[in-house]
Amino acid sequence: MVEEQAQSIQPDAEQGKYVYCIIKTDTPREFGTVGIGGRGDRVYTVHYKEFAAVVSNCPLIVFDPTRENALAHEHVNEVVMKDFTVLPMSFGTVFRTENDIKEFLKGTYDALSDVLQKMDGKIEFGLKVNWDKDQVVKDIENENEEIRRLKEEIQSNTSTSTYFSRMQLGRVVESALQAKADAYVSEIYEALRDAAIASRSNKPIGDKMIMNAAFLVEREKTKAFDDHISEIAKKYENKLSFLYTGPWPPYNFVNIRLKLERTER
Repeated sequence: MVEEQAQSIQPDAEQGKYVYCIIKTDTPREFGTVGIGGRGDRVYTVHYKEFAAVVSNCPLIVFDPTRENALAHEHVNEVVMKDFTVLPMSFGTVFRTENDIKEFLKGTYDALSDVLQKMDGKIEFGLKVNWDKDQVVKDIENENEEIRRLKEEIQSNTSTSTYFSRMQLGRVVESALQAKADAYVSEIYEALRDAAIASRSNKPIGDKMIMNAAFLVEREKTKAFDDHISEIAKKYENKLSFLYTGPWPPYNFVNIRLKLERTER
């Protein structure tokens, strides 16, 4: 019923195949009616040799990266990764036909073999670390002799030279903040080094975040990695706050991007 209603809205829309990820299986699989677009399209596999693309029917359009669409893309990958090692495709990858997908699998067969071998049995975890920047600034001001001297100079001096003192104070505080953030991040990476296979640093979001990282972990060592995170969070519980997410498909370590050219029928 849902599918019929959705299709009736766009009766003339050309149909394609949305690809979520690549897995290794020669057995046809289905993963429910959870396809992107809210039409209730079934998610199933398209095969070439021992590889399969996880796909659903969809309009042949450019998908907007809305929250709803992004969550649908992620949800399918999360469902599939319960049983398989997943090579996630980049958001919005659409082919015209199943034959086009098979040709893609055929053309990238060697590369897929290599990447799947490297990613076999591995999952991703995310770690974001925040601090109270205002409190850190106060701590730095109390600890740093040069900062205390500059503040005293500014408070006791009414001449124009205070302008340059304020500029210098700002630079010293910013430098001290960066040094402290770098030290925290370095300590956290070092503590997790033996628990993860690889890590990737992403750009922090906002002025309170000092670390935005992804870690590649062997599925069988998830408990050990969790324990390391708990130990680190406890160590810094009065200084830093931690947002730990996962497990995820290895988005930050494998993301198959395609340059697709639309051709005339």
